[in-house]
Amino acid sequence: MRVVTTAQPLDVQPTPLALLLLGREADPKSERGVECPGDLPAPSDPDLVERARAAKAELGDKVFVLGHHYQRDEVIEFADVTGDSFKLARDAAARPDAEYIVFCGVHFMAESADILTGDDQQVILPDLAAGCSMADMATAEQVAECWDVLTEAGVAEQVVPVSYMNSSADIKAFTGKHGGTICTSSNAKRALDWAFEQGEKVLFLPDQHLGRNTAVRDMDLSLDDCVVYNPHKPNGGLTAEELRAAKMILWRGHCSVHGRFSLDSVNDVRERIPGVNVLVHPECKHEVVAAADYVGSTEYIIKALEAAPRGSKWAIGTELNLVRRLANRFAAEDKEIVFLDKTVCFCSTMNRIDLPHLVWTLESLVAGKVVNRIQVDRETESFAKLALERMLALP
Repeated sequence: MRVVTTAQPLDVQPTPLALLLLGREADPKSERGVECPGDLPAPSDPDLVERARAAKAELGDKVFVLGHHYQRDEVIEFADVTGDSFKLARDAAARPDAEYIVFCGVHFMAESADILTGDDQQVILPDLAAGCSMADMATAEQVAECWDVLTEAGVAEQVVPVSYMNSSADIKAFTGKHGGTICTSSNAKRALDWAFEQGEKVLFLPDQHLGRNTAVRDMDLSLDDCVVYNPHKPNGGLTAEELRAAKMILWRGHCSVHGRFSLDSVNDVRERIPGVNVLVHPECKHEVVAAADYVGSTEYIIKALEAAPRGSKWAIGTELNLVRRLANRFAAEDKEIVFLDKTVCFCSTMNRIDLPHLVWTLESLVAGKVVNRIQVDRETESFAKLALERMLALP
């Protein structure tokens, strides 16, 4: 006998985050940003390069263009300086005469530049939708709730927050307000050393992999010293006993690009390319970092390849735009440089900044119109700057 049932509609209400991901809601504070107003030049416009050159030339010293290493080549061509997120923010602060700072990167980077530059300078992000999925994995409300959990467990007074540069201004402000510091992938060990001098435990936000890799690889802590706080579970999915026993409380966040690399990627490239050197970013998973030959920040990766001997072979675990640019740069020195994974993986949000958006931004400035200005409110800025200044004061 065949039984026919009628499915009843489920009373399921999508969460704000789900709606955001589906493009049905907008959150101005989200790193995903919002849609850009205005009409962009057509991406097929053959005159885009000339239009960018002409607009930049007309603006002269009034504009300073920053280009992150992960940007497209077509954008990097017009950058006055290139670098990682913190280097670029500091470069912007070192140019007080520039009226406009055009940051070709993502939202949290432009926020950091606004925090570090003068009040008379205006920071602009060519596409407000250029955000960071990692930064979005820790909201101010979630982190405040986490602190309540730590307080109820009786450990908050022992905890020092350390937040990765790849975080929103709100999270940086939380860090400054609670006696913590910011870190980059280059100085994470120094930041953690400082934090453990201030307290017994660290709350590391928002990238669990950088926190874990630094603690275990560089500081003689064990994996058992680390727990992962999941903001989508009650009490972070942890018991009070687990929080009391832990030294590193890692936020459950990750980089969507670096998180793709796997141990299989490392094993496969070693089989395909005998004698290859595997060089990865510390945002990769712990097992990938443990299997690599070298581990370091974006700047470390670039310097390692600059110093590498002719004819050496390298598999790089970081964003594809940079890997491809390095491969082309060092081809004349017979250095074989390949992407660690077989699957092509750009940073999708970083790639939202393209030539049409840059041209639109520059031409708008020429016309006297400031578009997509990034402004951090005064209170957030003061506490975020405090956390950044603690980082700058690290030995």
